[in-house]
Amino acid sequence: MARGVEPGLGRASALAIAPELCLVDRQPALEHAALIDIATWAGRFTPAISLDPPHAILLEVETCLRLFGGLVPLGRQITKGIEELGFHARLAVAQTPLAARWLARFGAGDDAGKALAARLDPLPLIALADGTPVGPDSLDLLTGTGHASLGEVRRLPRHGLARRHAQAVTDALDRAYGRIPDPRPWFSPPERYASRLPLPTPSDQVDTLLFAARRLLAGLAGWLDARQAGIERFTLVLEFERNSQAPEAPLEIVLGTLSQDMQRCQLLAREHLNRLPLPAAVDALRLTADEPHPLAPPAGELFQGDDGQPGDAGLLLATLRARLGDQAVRCLTSHPDHRPEKAWRWVEPQPPDRSRGRQEPPLPASPRPLWLLPEPRPIPAPPPWTLLTGPERIASGWWDGPEATVRRDYFVARSQDGGLAWVFRDGVAPHYWYLHGHFA
Repeated sequence: MARGVEPGLGRASALAIAPELCLVDRQPALEHAALIDIATWAGRFTPAISLDPPHAILLEVETCLRLFGGLVPLGRQITKGIEELGFHARLAVAQTPLAARWLARFGAGDDAGKALAARLDPLPLIALADGTPVGPDSLDLLTGTGHASLGEVRRLPRHGLARRHAQAVTDALDRAYGRIPDPRPWFSPPERYASRLPLPTPSDQVDTLLFAARRLLAGLAGWLDARQAGIERFTLVLEFERNSQAPEAPLEIVLGTLSQDMQRCQLLAREHLNRLPLPAAVDALRLTADEPHPLAPPAGELFQGDDGQPGDAGLLLATLRARLGDQAVRCLTSHPDHRPEKAWRWVEPQPPDRSRGRQEPPLPASPRPLWLLPEPRPIPAPPPWTLLTGPERIASGWWDGPEATVRRDYFVARSQDGGLAWVFRDGVAPHYWYLHGHFA
């Protein structure tokens, strides 16, 4: 570009300006494979991903902003991660997918806090043909009438564009400005991870090969993060030069445990590469992994400190009781009673005993709902086929006093919305039905 070579020049013209220019043919298949690799890696941020060929990826991030601390920290993580993959990305944020694509390609540091129309109006006219069916004839028509930006085209009479066979222009503007829906198909990451990285020049140096392997492992890390899974092994394949006797050498690297730690993978890959005799220079690397297994989330504490260490729950409990009074801090515990209204008790709070480990509460002999209504609510008699279990009779006893006359037959029923409810039939005539609670 410094010598005067610009996009759009022919091959002969470019070589005439710069005879030493090195021309490399584009490989659309490799470009699409790289786009899929980046989209697979981006699954660590959001599952709502859409490919926008040939060179754009759309991420719906509104639902995950709080998880990453806001839009600015999320953008930094995406930019840094893509650089680790060996690419350079231009990011833009907008309310519509087409507007985000145009701003990423043609925007120059626009303010995401401004209105969408104010951000799109200054964009050049060439943006209309990016990712849309707008053809060169429509662009020539608009350029010939003296228009140079999207804002100027947006203010033109719509019926005039339709008469001049430029309906695609108004459709593209409506999609970008949010006047009509612009649904996109979601990208589904592959069930088996496979990525290939050609080396700039063949090499037999371990450090060079390990540097290339780190880029492949970065993509594997994103694939595992999106699945919240780990692997026990992966395969690193070394592809040699074409004139070598051995076409490739696969290395099966066993991690020894279910893991998604890429430092562990790099360390073991280095050990394998150091002891492997190379018959020729390596031309490309491939990395494959399958059979991911879900990883259990790390056990954390509710009152975890800022340093990641468990907080002092006993100190918190004592502080609350000192500030609010002993009667203001109470704990709930289960009580062995068949009546749901009597199956709990208030108890004095006790600090956790870490030496005894976690104890699971005993399971009830009969199903009990998590949510009980304050008062049973009358309902029509449910159809017989919706009653799943029961009846379980619950009645008052002599210890409840002479005025207690509770006599109920409880059932677990399926409601119209598919949920499970706890209902009962009153044992006293006229035997009305009531809803008492809902199961989680």
